[in-house]
Amino acid sequence: MNSSSFLGITTFLYLFTMALYFAYIFYRSKKFGLIIRGFTIVGLLVHTIGLGLRWYESYQLGYGHIPLSNMYEALVSMAWCIVLVLILMEQKFKTETMGAFVFPIVSIAMAYASLAPSVQDEIEPLIPALQSNWLTYHVMTCFLGYAAFAVSFGASIAFLLKKKDAPPSTEEDAVTLPALDLLDEIVYKGNAVGFLLLGIGIITGAVWANYAWGSYWSWDPKETWSLITWLIYAAFLHARLTRGWRGSKTAILSIIGFCGVLFTFLGVNYVLSGLHSYA
Repeated sequence: MNSSSFLGITTFLYLFTMALYFAYIFYRSKKFGLIIRGFTIVGLLVHTIGLGLRWYESYQLGYGHIPLSNMYEALVSMAWCIVLVLILMEQKFKTETMGAFVFPIVSIAMAYASLAPSVQDEIEPLIPALQSNWLTYHVMTCFLGYAAFAVSFGASIAFLLKKKDAPPSTEEDAVTLPALDLLDEIVYKGNAVGFLLLGIGIITGAVWANYAWGSYWSWDPKETWSLITWLIYAAFLHARLTRGWRGSKTAILSIIGFCGVLFTFLGVNYVLSGLHSYA
């Protein structure tokens, strides 16, 4: 079996896991939650094998690079980061329901990577500007930041859906969604982590840009939208920490921020041209 086979299996595992999460919203039991966690971990392991094989296959072709050379590899790598961060966040906050709001993002990314005619899955050589270890440092840092934002986005959707029906408390209630104050905490912590990682990603990108192109900042569309997205989340943290914003206000701001993430990651590549057009 090659990497494409493992990544195809991963897509079906994630779709099935998403269905299990949706079922868990309506039928909750501790045993069922453990089953879902197991499927999530198995999916991530198969996903990891697929990415590892693709990396190995690039060496066999004489290219030898981390699978981040095109949109297909970017999508499957991003999905891997989101699932990893989701598992860590669910473990930290002791909840098994967040995947119902996060796995649709993962499943869409994997399905689009596999099925979209505009996304090529061939292993390609890196252009000269990308032939650097900074590719790994910069892109993976940004992707992990995006993944934290994705989990916070899911928590924001869950918060707004539950707000009308449940009072704040520290315990999960019979509705199966986490309590409002716990969802608010997930939104805040996820965005704080994502803000830090994206900031590091912007800095490493600037250092790499100076090495590759002779300038730390060129106001390239990808650079500009990364900064805009970072500033949206800076506004989120400012409103939370100094203005005391909580609940719906921060949930809505978190959703706006994730729209910025999506445009930075996908929209810029299709709508605007620049130094990052190869992505």
